[in-house]
Amino acid sequence: MLGMLLLACHDLRLLLRTADIAAAMSVEALLGTDAVFAADLQALRPHPGQADSAANLRALLAGSGIMASHRGPGCTRVQDAYSLRCAPQVHGAARDTLAHAEQVAARELAAAVDNPVVTPDGRVESNGNFHGAPLAAVLDFLAISVADTASVAERRTDRFLDVARNHGLSAFLADDPGVDSGHMIAQYTQAAIVSELKRLAVPASVDSIPSSAMQEDHVSMGWSAARKLRRAVDGLARVVAIELLTAARALDLRAPLAAAPATAAVRDGLRRSVPGPGPDRHLAPEIEAAVAFTASGAALAAAESVTGPLR
Repeated sequence: MLGMLLLACHDLRLLLRTADIAAAMSVEALLGTDAVFAADLQALRPHPGQADSAANLRALLAGSGIMASHRGPGCTRVQDAYSLRCAPQVHGAARDTLAHAEQVAARELAAAVDNPVVTPDGRVESNGNFHGAPLAAVLDFLAISVADTASVAERRTDRFLDVARNHGLSAFLADDPGVDSGHMIAQYTQAAIVSELKRLAVPASVDSIPSSAMQEDHVSMGWSAARKLRRAVDGLARVVAIELLTAARALDLRAPLAAAPATAAVRDGLRRSVPGPGPDRHLAPEIEAAVAFTASGAALAAAESVTGPLR
């Protein structure tokens, strides 16, 4: 269980920063505002994960020609949808959950969980330190945060496809609306994964069936929690990758307006393996390329080549 927790924490550190990148690209391409990510506004609710996510969004959106194009008095939009405006709050909550899980993992690495145990003064004592409840609880907690982060990413992607909400982009980001499907199937894929992640977020640690003639009458079910978290982390990588893929296409469609240097670097990195807007084609290879771009850390490296290390 501990090994699975450490692996999940490592992967989620990368994915949550990449989720900030995808969110920044979506805010930019959907003509959202970055004013809500101001440090003084975030400080009114001093959660450390929220502050880190907002700082990332500010760095990623710095210097955006697209953002500058609608900052004037002619802009009549009062506020963005929650999926854009509240990205630091959702991503930040996941970060704080991850920080708690890492703290639990650190304690476990310093723990003796043998039974019986030999104490420093030479006693051999029976004990209950083997019980997996501390690990099982955080494994389940992480699965909830994974599902929530994926859910808000899918909502941002969905906005790109609807002409009533995408602010001047084509329906489904299609090359020939009404004939082409654009990124409709990509969003279907996201929606299916998010639905599965919600099921995987149901906690395993609340379940227990007695065994061993009622001697082992309450167990943690932590291994079940660990196995489903592994599946959930993989699902999150795919959901974030599809948002990034869709947002990159939308940034291209905003030309000649220029994307921020950081988001442009990510889009251009993706373009080495995925072509830009054009007629319909089989999306599965492009989704897989975007997943590899995300999970390998290449998307993060592209952004950080401009911003420096993200939080």
